[in-house]
Amino acid sequence: QAQLVESGGKLVQPGGSLRISCVGSGFTFSNTVMLWYRQAPGKEREWVGTIGAEGDLASYADSVKGRFTMSRDNGKNTLDLQMNNLKPEDTAVYFCRSLSPDHWGQGTQVTVSS
Repeated sequence: QAQLVESGGKLVQPGGSLRISCVGSGFTFSNTVMLWYRQAPGKEREWVGTIGAEGDLASYADSVKGRFTMSRDNGKNTLDLQMNNLKPEDTAVYFCRSLSPDHWGQGTQVTVSS
């Protein structure tokens, strides 16, 4: 059974950096595109970024472009999101998602506040 588990979310000051991770199991992690989404309180879930199965192609939402970077290690079944220059509006629960199978993690809370 496919499973995705996010970790690393915490309270960070504005301007700070944070790296969150997602570990996949129960499916062939290296065969699938992976994505990050986030959902802020009272708002709809929004797409953050996508990375190809090989890790060589990535695209990002305009709101995070130039600040966030996705990477993956297919040998360890891990997906990372490096977040720099964090802003209060980045506060959200961050979710990873696999496309095939279509599966979501439970999320990890990132809070940006002084």
